[in-house]
Amino acid sequence: MEVSEEGTRRVQHLAQSGLSRVPPEYIQPLHTRPFFHTRTEPRNIPLIDLSFFDPTRRASTRESIASACRDWGAFHVTNHGVPLSLLDAIRRAGRAFFTECPMPEKLRYACSTAASEGYGSKMLATSDQQQDDAVAHILDWRDYFDHHTLPLSRRNPDRWPEFPPDYRDTVARYSDEMKILAQKLLALISESLGLRASCIEDAVGEFYQNITISFYPPCPEPDLTLGLQSHSDIGAISLLIQDDVEGLQVLKSGDEGGDKWVTVEPLSDAVLVLLADQTEVNKLLTPLVSYKFTHGNSVELEHLIFVLDKCCS
Repeated sequence: MEVSEEGTRRVQHLAQSGLSRVPPEYIQPLHTRPFFHTRTEPRNIPLIDLSFFDPTRRASTRESIASACRDWGAFHVTNHGVPLSLLDAIRRAGRAFFTECPMPEKLRYACSTAASEGYGSKMLATSDQQQDDAVAHILDWRDYFDHHTLPLSRRNPDRWPEFPPDYRDTVARYSDEMKILAQKLLALISESLGLRASCIEDAVGEFYQNITISFYPPCPEPDLTLGLQSHSDIGAISLLIQDDVEGLQVLKSGDEGGDKWVTVEPLSDAVLVLLADQTEVNKLLTPLVSYKFTHGNSVELEHLIFVLDKCCS
């Protein structure tokens, strides 16, 4: 659920204050704490080489995508056409904003109660029913910056940071490149189902895109909290890139029943593709994938979400 930013303390500020205990509002219920999940070694989810969309390999690519969507709902793609220098640039820009920009400057872009775009900490919160029937909102151990990027009528770079100097241009270029990649992926997914290439994109309608860069500071009690709670995304697909910090996990249905959280190994040149709610609603693909971010020794992760949905605000 979404909650207001009013009066929110930034997680980075808490982490830098030297506290030795996690504040109560960040402590997860027993059944969702990382300690209660089996520690898993990083595991490669399906890795699909798009070969820069070579038409002579389209049939085999479609088959690989069909299998990954059916078995996982998530897969990495390489040779995807997005310049690797741009992936590095947006990682650098996001890292510089969170680690080098003074807090007063960051707070100039703080989210308001009227809009989710901007610098915040409370995009999602878990509801936990207490013994006295009161409902507590459990917060994620992360800060983020959310950008509204598509359609262009929603894109206003004046609402984005000016530090580092190339931040705004980098986010805009990344947005445009990821739209192209998303369109090509939706076409391949449609074809993998025996549908015309434009089927899913036609069903989605006008592209709505949000890009969220998330920052996960060190946590004094990582076994009590989550960097990002278990959830699935709205829209059709989400495209993510990671830095070199492990912690992102996807929920994999077991071959003999039962679900298991699998840690996704970071790949610097890959884009992670996740099926989202709209594909499930339309019964186009299964499974719908849930994912979360735990801690380990994490310092930060750039978590860039691409959302396609008619109902985004």
